[in-house]
Amino acid sequence: MMLARELYMKQIRPFINTDLIKVVTGIRRSGKSVMLELIKNELVGMGVTPKQMISINFEDIEYKGLTDSDSLHAYVSDMIGDSKVKTYLFLDEIQEVNEWEKCLNSFRVKFEIDIYVTGSNAKLLSGELATYLAGRFVQFVVYPFSFLEFSEIFLVTNPDISSSELFKKYLILGGMPFLANLNFQEAPCMQYLQDVYSSVVLKDITSRNRIRDVDLLERIIRYLIANIGKTFSATSISKYFKSERRSVSPETILNYIRACADAYLFFRASRQDLPGKKLLTINEKYYLADHGIREAIFGGNGRDIEIVLENIVFIELLRRGYSVTVGKIRGLEIDFVAEKGDHRLYIQVAYLLASESTVEREFGALMALEDNYEKYVLTMDELNMSREGIVHMNIREFLTKY
Repeated sequence: MMLARELYMKQIRPFINTDLIKVVTGIRRSGKSVMLELIKNELVGMGVTPKQMISINFEDIEYKGLTDSDSLHAYVSDMIGDSKVKTYLFLDEIQEVNEWEKCLNSFRVKFEIDIYVTGSNAKLLSGELATYLAGRFVQFVVYPFSFLEFSEIFLVTNPDISSSELFKKYLILGGMPFLANLNFQEAPCMQYLQDVYSSVVLKDITSRNRIRDVDLLERIIRYLIANIGKTFSATSISKYFKSERRSVSPETILNYIRACADAYLFFRASRQDLPGKKLLTINEKYYLADHGIREAIFGGNGRDIEIVLENIVFIELLRRGYSVTVGKIRGLEIDFVAEKGDHRLYIQVAYLLASESTVEREFGALMALEDNYEKYVLTMDELNMSREGIVHMNIREFLTKY
C-alpha cells in the first residue's frame, strides 16, 4: 500500500509545471522515492503520458555510468532528442552525481522540462549549488510517518486495535515507511532500523565527510541519542569522553554532529530568549529524525518515554512547517516555541501530570508569558486539566488534530 502523503503533495502541487527545480530531501528511507511516484501519478492524472517522463535512481547499478555531469547530460539529452513535448525529469539520490547542479541548470536552459530530484544530504542546497541555482529551486523536507500516517496504514490490517495500544506501537517502532512491509512485527522492524542506521552512518555521514574515526562518530551519536532533548555542550561531551580515556576536541565533536545533521539524522533546536527575542548560541538541543531508530540501536523508549514524547512532538512541528526553538523566560524553559509566519504556538511536553509540582512546572512556565498566542501542555493523561487559558491535551489528540 502506497500512502498518499497529502501533507507533502499539498506543498508540492503549486510548483508542478513551474520552472523551479523541486528538491525533495530528508533522511534515507523516509519515503522520498515514493514522493516521486506520487508526483508521477499526479501528472498522469493531469494528462501527462509516461513517455514524457525520464526516471533515474542513482543507487541502481544500472545507472552507475551516469554519476558525473557530462555523462548524465549526454544521456538525458539523447533521451529527449528533438522532442517539442514537455519532459518531466525525476532524479533519485542526486548527490551521487558529481557537479549535478551544472547539469540541471543546463537542462533548464536547453529543454522544455520540469525537474524533480531527491537527496539525503542538506549540503545539496548550500555552497556552490546556491551560486548555480540561486532562486531556481524549492525544497521540501520529507520526514518519516507521522502518527496519523502510521495509524492510517496500521489500521488497514489491525482495525480493532485501541488508540492507546496503537500509540504504544508508534512509540516503539517509529515511522519509517518500510515497516508496513514487515507487518510492523517488532523483531524484523528493529533489524531493519538497525540497517537503516548503519546505512546512514556509512553512506551519508562517514563516506560523504571522509570521517576516519567511525568508532568516535558512533560514540557521539549514541551520546546524543541517549540525551535527546537535553541541553547540549560540546565541551561537556569532550569532558565525558576524557573521563572514558578518549581525547577529543569540542571542535571535532561539533564537526561530527554537523555531519549528522546534514544527513538529517538529527535536527537542532536553538534556544531563544523570549523577552529579548534573541537566539542564544549556547545550550541548544538535538532531536532524532525517527524515534524508532533510537529503540533499535539504544533501546529504552518505554523507559525514557518523556524524552521520546518530546522528540515526537518536535519532529511533528517540523513536519507541519514550523520553525522550532526552545524558549527561555526569567529562568524558566518552554519546551517548544513553534513559529510559522505570524502564527506562534508555545508547547510543554510531559509524560503525566502526576503531582502538583509537575502541574506547577508545566503550566507555570507558560503562565509567565504575557502574550496571547496559543499555549499547550501535552501529556498522556486522559483527563483534561486545562486552566488559565492554557490548553491541556492528550498527545495523541494533538498529533491527529490538523
